[in-house]
Amino acid sequence: MIDLKGRIALVTGASRGIGYFTALELAKAGAQVIACARTIGGLEELDDTIKAAGGLPATLVPFDLADMAAIDKLGGAIHERWGKLDILVANAGMLGVISPIGHVEAKVFEKVMNINVNATWRLIRSVDPLLQQSDAGRALILSSSAAHKCKPFWGPYSASKAAVEALARTWAGETQRLPLRILSVDPGATRTAMRAQAIPGEDPMTVPHPSEVAAKLMPLVGPDQTETGKLYIVRENRMVDYRLPD
Repeated sequence: MIDLKGRIALVTGASRGIGYFTALELAKAGAQVIACARTIGGLEELDDTIKAAGGLPATLVPFDLADMAAIDKLGGAIHERWGKLDILVANAGMLGVISPIGHVEAKVFEKVMNINVNATWRLIRSVDPLLQQSDAGRALILSSSAAHKCKPFWGPYSASKAAVEALARTWAGETQRLPLRILSVDPGATRTAMRAQAIPGEDPMTVPHPSEVAAKLMPLVGPDQTETGKLYIVRENRMVDYRLPD
């Protein structure tokens, strides 16, 4: 198991799914976890599980990512307490609706972009100086194959994830001469509430459990991982480069 003792890790969407199990794996590896989510009960359950596994008690930060001012304050609070951040896992996001583009309500499209894109940018802005204080800052920005496949009826989600990957790639390019390493992550089909919402007729037992995805992410957050600006495909366990259209 990777040794993350002494490292500070921030995970959004940590009350369930991939975020929950990633936070747990980070804590089991010795990291001090800052767990963010809307659901207080889910965060408290995570903290109980972490302590039962022998990890350090998590710092729980219940808030809605739509609260941009709270994201700004989060960076300040981390700076005041620890003076740095070693690991960011920007996992939180929302699906919106599966619908023809012309049928999507404006308020739904705007909410998807606000949570998935605007909040991710605000989070990057808030913690970038903290990650640069680390000797080996690592950031994972959760994306989706929807960013590239652009399947019919998935317009809002696909557009938001394409934008998120663009942010991650730009950030990686700006910091490539620093110790900070930034990756986008495509977790693939995973047994989550979002997946059930998107494909309600699917047998959930046919797709991997989020704990399996979380385990694959651990090698990406340690000091030995030196790639940046790439996309890690969990199901294929490999990094891929971005390229221009043919």
